[in-house]
Amino acid sequence: MSRMIPFSVLDLAPIGEGSSARAALDNSRDLAGHAERWGYRRFWLAEHHNMRGIASAATSLAIAHVAAGTSTIRVGAGGIMLPNHAPLIIAEQFGTLAALHPGRIDLGLGRAPGTDPLTARALRRNLGGDSFPEDVVELMGYFGEEGEEHPVQAVPGVGLEVEFWILGSSLFGAQLAAALGLPFAFASHFAPAQLMNALEVYRARFRPSARLAAPRAMVAANVFAADTALEARRLMTSLEQAFVNLRRGTPGLLPPPRDDLRLEPAERAMLDQALSCSVIGTRDDVREGLRALVARTGADELIVTAQVFDHRARLRSFELTADALRA
Repeated sequence: MSRMIPFSVLDLAPIGEGSSARAALDNSRDLAGHAERWGYRRFWLAEHHNMRGIASAATSLAIAHVAAGTSTIRVGAGGIMLPNHAPLIIAEQFGTLAALHPGRIDLGLGRAPGTDPLTARALRRNLGGDSFPEDVVELMGYFGEEGEEHPVQAVPGVGLEVEFWILGSSLFGAQLAAALGLPFAFASHFAPAQLMNALEVYRARFRPSARLAAPRAMVAANVFAADTALEARRLMTSLEQAFVNLRRGTPGLLPPPRDDLRLEPAERAMLDQALSCSVIGTRDDVREGLRALVARTGADELIVTAQVFDHRARLRSFELTADALRA
């Protein structure tokens, strides 16, 4: 690329048809080991609930599984949906991860529930107002040295190093990250509509903090890479099917790719909009596509995701992507 920036993996531990949650989590750990060797900086897992095709609902446990199988790559959450949890519980969980894997733990925080309204109600015992900004501040406080004087302490947690990020798909997350002086990751891999506006707001309103002196923005993209453009396009049909099934209210296991995928015009239009931050093709295609994305957004980091049905094909996609980004 014209300028080398860090690149990372966002993983949902996909459960494919005919597979299992155990296999999905082991595949995530295997992918992380390969990503470490290929030069990826971070490996993030995402919190989703009541989704049969995603095995990372207990995100802290999934991170622990991946971290134990790697040694240098940063591992963490992209992200934890903080409204589902008490800040102290997350501080204890990520404090434990930081104690076991010092200097390697990231904690991306999101405001959405990561699920449907019925499941959100099952997760939350207090459905009151939006306290996300206050909860973020409380959570960070448990890791500060000043936490030693607090009557409630996160053990492990106090005094340990965890890298915090704010995640978002709207201007709200951008404004909060700027106000707190934290790095900001935008979920452009599925909600790209406000990407450019959010980045502009984040950079314009950023206030330096003890954690970060200047704004740092990460942009997410779906990347499907293969040895031929035709095969790369075929791999993406698994994600397209899963996305349409989710919008239809019938989420399931990740389906195998199809050569004859037919969609209604409205569904195709929805995919074209929601998945517009996607790069598909050979290594050279990926290089050009990601170079254009970085040039357009001024991203400081990239994070790429690939919901690929076959694990070997998924490894190959991430390997080609790393080759493209290093070139």
